[in-house]
Amino acid sequence: MATPGAVAEPGAGCRVPRVPPQRGLLSMSSLSRRHVLATGAALGAGAFAASTGPAAAAPAGDRGTSASAPRGGGGREETRTLDELYRAALAEGGKLVVYAGGDTPTQQDGTKAAFKARFPELDLTLIVDYSKYHDVRVDNQFATGTLVPDVVQFQTLQDFDRWKQQGRLLHYKPAGFSKVHEAFKDPQGAWVATGVIAFSFLYDTATVGAARRLTPRDLVDPQWKGRIASAYPHDDDAVLYLFSLYARTYGWDWVARFAAQDVQFARGSNSPGEAVFGGRKTIGVGTAGSAVGASPVTFSIADGHPFMAWGQRAAVLEQAKNTTAAKLFLNWQLSTQMQNGSFNGWSVRTDVTPPAGLKPIWEYCNAHVDGFPRFMADRAEVERWKQTFALYFGEVKGDPTPGRLGLHPGA
Repeated sequence: MATPGAVAEPGAGCRVPRVPPQRGLLSMSSLSRRHVLATGAALGAGAFAASTGPAAAAPAGDRGTSASAPRGGGGREETRTLDELYRAALAEGGKLVVYAGGDTPTQQDGTKAAFKARFPELDLTLIVDYSKYHDVRVDNQFATGTLVPDVVQFQTLQDFDRWKQQGRLLHYKPAGFSKVHEAFKDPQGAWVATGVIAFSFLYDTATVGAARRLTPRDLVDPQWKGRIASAYPHDDDAVLYLFSLYARTYGWDWVARFAAQDVQFARGSNSPGEAVFGGRKTIGVGTAGSAVGASPVTFSIADGHPFMAWGQRAAVLEQAKNTTAAKLFLNWQLSTQMQNGSFNGWSVRTDVTPPAGLKPIWEYCNAHVDGFPRFMADRAEVERWKQTFALYFGEVKGDPTPGRLGLHPGA
């Protein structure tokens, strides 16, 4: 398919080919693109929570403090050490509840173990679910006066801007806030990204050949028919954005050819990587990965070809029961020790140097870190992308990979 014209990615230094829309379906020229591991309104009904959801209909007395007069110290960075915050959190009650976006119940077990090792007396409950379910769950808890979490850490980025406007977020700047890249924090401290997540495709290096470097164009090569696993793009907004970049860059013919590749689609962005690492498929599309360190797979971030990355946003809720413990959690996540230990080598901080061979994520124009937040903010356009990909790839099937957690997990 022809790709006339190009759309500039503001602030990213990239130009994204513009492909003609399918008639009556997608207006690519008006597309607003989204961004930053983790945050925002859900798919379906949750996508419209900002204007029509239960939280918007809550009585004024249930809406928390005014956004113009937030609680907390949003003006300056935290000066207390982690140990000082730890002691204060224990004095506060020694409990903390975090809702985190993710794909499996055990996905944050490493975080829980590391936090427990550093702060052994603090009782941490960390609940993992799809961000698109967690966010509307929190909205419903706001509306019913039954709030459970102290910290939210989501992929649905648009929720954080909405919750800031509603006065739902505590304005707070953890230590090191001034070192966080501008794209990864709210200037008033309503939220801050605590980690970088990148989505692309990966492949078994031995099968493909160490000397060969696949790009997204190669995914439609008949050689790989029946050998690809992918997350459903219309089930996860980050995967959706990745596929929208593929469609804009390579055209709808590429999408049709990919649909003819006998792809194994599944729910959960963990599923493609598991299929490749498990030896069941050669290529996994729409999943997180790392371009550093020894690995039997290659994570594709090839120059001139799109992938996507974002900062997973986190915030302390204004009505949190365990405010000091929540602050401790953000300070710990942003500490240089934790940022230097990121699995993919990327940090949200400008003073943390990536491993050899990597640049800071904001220097990869093909990562579209500015585009993802804009994409997430336009929920009507997101819905059009979702339903169009459903026409190509079929309806989403399967149970949610984190399970069905109900209204008040962690209570």
